[in-house]
Amino acid sequence: MTFETIEFSIEAGVARIALNRPDRLNAFNLRMQDELFDAFKRIEATDSGARAILLTANGRGFCSGVDLTDRKPLPAGEKHDLGAALEAKNPLFARLYHSPIPVVCAVNGVAAGMGVGLALACDIVLAAKSASFVLAFSRIGLMPDCGVSFFLPRLIGLARANGAALLGEKISAEQAQQWGMIWRVLDDAALAEEAATLARKLAAGPTQAYRLTAGTIKAGVEASLEQVLAREAEGQRALGFTGDYAEGVLAFLEKRGANFAGR
Repeated sequence: MTFETIEFSIEAGVARIALNRPDRLNAFNLRMQDELFDAFKRIEATDSGARAILLTANGRGFCSGVDLTDRKPLPAGEKHDLGAALEAKNPLFARLYHSPIPVVCAVNGVAAGMGVGLALACDIVLAAKSASFVLAFSRIGLMPDCGVSFFLPRLIGLARANGAALLGEKISAEQAQQWGMIWRVLDDAALAEEAATLARKLAAGPTQAYRLTAGTIKAGVEASLEQVLAREAEGQRALGFTGDYAEGVLAFLEKRGANFAGR
């Protein structure tokens, strides 16, 4: 597939995806949906070499949500089946959330509607000081979707999630950081390089350990303590046989930096 709505590359272990409809504030359309699915298919190929993902966007906005102009007019009396539309895109958010390699998201401007879900599905979210998050669903008579109802209360609590979703007020990047919605706020000029540096750092790290760490932490907000304890034991058992663990211990004993190979 030729990419038109995203930029995609894999270099030095980092798969970079940049939403690329800047004239529409990177509004999400069907073409972008198909291209993102294709990008993840390529990332997950055994020979891709990808060990970290960097998700960002071009222009002055991260993602303004679903492109409402992308929907074709229907004959009088007929209505769009929004449920069917979501069932087609929901696997994309599940794929992002359950990615076997760490995902860094750099929010460079407004993230609205499903753009919020796209960001919060990632493992580590950085945002420019000028960025903001808007749950604009109620403004057009809808409810949050694309995983927002799952991510938000787990990150910021029920009271804040209800207020944000029902009122649709803009949440600044600094407020999002204070609430625990994102990891860090950076100066606008520093965002791109800081995000790229972080992605490169993760790509050079112990990939299998990252996979099991992120998966177990996510399970920790849904499972019982006993289930998480069992998962931790299972994960540590598997990691104890990896080459990265052997290298990490040897590097510690030799007082040098570890050279992780992702195995």
